[in-house]
Amino acid sequence: MNDTQLLQCIEEHGKNVYTFCCQLTRNRQEAEELYQDTFLKAVELKGRMDWEKNPGSYLISIALRIWKNKKRKYAWRSRIAGMEGLEEGMVSGESCGKESSPEEIFFQKELCRQVQDAVAGLEEKYRIPVFLYYSQQFSTEQIGKILKLPQGTVKSRLYKARKLLKKELEVVFNER
Repeated sequence: MNDTQLLQCIEEHGKNVYTFCCQLTRNRQEAEELYQDTFLKAVELKGRMDWEKNPGSYLISIALRIWKNKKRKYAWRSRIAGMEGLEEGMVSGESCGKESSPEEIFFQKELCRQVQDAVAGLEEKYRIPVFLYYSQQFSTEQIGKILKLPQGTVKSRLYKARKLLKKELEVVFNER
């Protein structure tokens, strides 16, 4: 792969990778750092990668591995000496939908915020598959390859996450 192909890959998949990084870290600064590290690693691996298959999911898996390694390193360091938290500020997601009246705009944004907060409150093993499935539109098979899990495990985690989200958001949707 040459540099122009890499630039084309960044243009095609960069936004999805950045969005994934934001959801993963929930901190804009950490997300930007993870995004840069992901593409630096992609440049490093560009000779070994098969860009014809699915470079988007490959880049997501690189980002996930880098994030897990950083998280593991942070946990180890915090056991030795306390440090500041990785999650200092929440990154607000993109606006959901817009209606004509200001009230509807407010309620839509509030609903989006509540759903995002509910998803962010899930355990990591449920949050990552939910985000990959619904935001990145990856299939359960692709998610399994990214997370190195069997497809059935991915399906069961999505099912469990839906149940947890339904239980938490039941009150919100009953009010509307």
